[in-house]
Amino acid sequence: MGLLERLSATGPKRILALDGGGIRGAVTVGFLERIEAILRDRHGDPNLRLCDYFDLIGGTSTGSIIASGLAIGMNAGEIKQMYLDLGGKVFGRKSWKQWKSIFASGPLQEELERVFGDMTLGDPGIETGLCVVTKRADTGSTWPLYNHPGGAFYHQNKDILLRQVVRASTAAPVYFVPELVDVGLGENAAFVDGGVSMANNPALQLFMLSVLKGYPFHWPAGEDELLVVSVGTGSWSRRERPEVVVNGKLWNAAMQVPSMLMDDASMQNQLLLQLLSRTKTPWPIDAEVGDLGDDRVTSEPALTYLRYDVRLETDALAELGLERLAPNLGQLREMSAAAGRFDLATIGEAAASRQVSADHFPTAFDLRSWTPRSAAAAATGAV
Repeated sequence: MGLLERLSATGPKRILALDGGGIRGAVTVGFLERIEAILRDRHGDPNLRLCDYFDLIGGTSTGSIIASGLAIGMNAGEIKQMYLDLGGKVFGRKSWKQWKSIFASGPLQEELERVFGDMTLGDPGIETGLCVVTKRADTGSTWPLYNHPGGAFYHQNKDILLRQVVRASTAAPVYFVPELVDVGLGENAAFVDGGVSMANNPALQLFMLSVLKGYPFHWPAGEDELLVVSVGTGSWSRRERPEVVVNGKLWNAAMQVPSMLMDDASMQNQLLLQLLSRTKTPWPIDAEVGDLGDDRVTSEPALTYLRYDVRLETDALAELGLERLAPNLGQLREMSAAAGRFDLATIGEAAASRQVSADHFPTAFDLRSWTPRSAAAAATGAV
């Protein structure tokens, strides 16, 4: 089945949304391994990949790296190895021109080229729907770049190198320099990290992409029609002494802005999607509105929504049996502290084992007439 045929086919649709968060994307990988294992068991296929199950995979910033890897057919184990290798290189070399950025872009560009080669956004090697969220800095607009052939700007964007699309989404202000991209019709655009938008948590953006008439997907909404699985990169309650904030240096304030935006964007996404659904994985929004368990603005849920994340807090680590990592929380929360990536992966795995349950995934979204990859390969002689 070709991509357009798959995206246009009738039946329930499944979306996977992956947050930004720098090196904390290592947390995400633990959840993906657990989800993949559940789906493999459900469909009796030890080789099933997340691109087989999800019809649209999207991500912002570090989530775009993982999403793109999944969309080209990498399994969760391969993603984990790729991500842990990449993280140490990307955040390992400081820039010689620190008045432009903290880290040099070369290692990231080299690693993205190694993984994605010369694949383009419209490359047939992308096995499912893919959306990379980035921010066009010269116009201030959020750009969801996706591979649906029916998109209004698909023919202008389809030949952009996938590695360049991902690089654009990961160009976090201060950390990396913006990415200049030829977006067609003789026009260049300067992109920065999609995290400096309302879509650092891209789940709501992907939901809108799938149902709004202006976009080409036109998938029906409904609890048994649309599944959105959203995976975070760790969160925590922020608390600074007021006098420290007031007397802080300009540089420190600038460094905190991306994190503030990510927190607000994620919570707004969760609020709206929990309000539109009857989620089995509710998260408290704040001390006043709770987790919206008794709130819904539609007569029937507009989707099935699942949210997985972990609190990077001392008590949360203790609940996971990882008290030994509590002294390192400062490092683990930092987006660019590559030394903590293995511990973050461990935290993600432990949290996933507790949070992700097979009964979260309704049978309405099971793949119909699924042929295991090994059997399909044998039938075509591609073993």
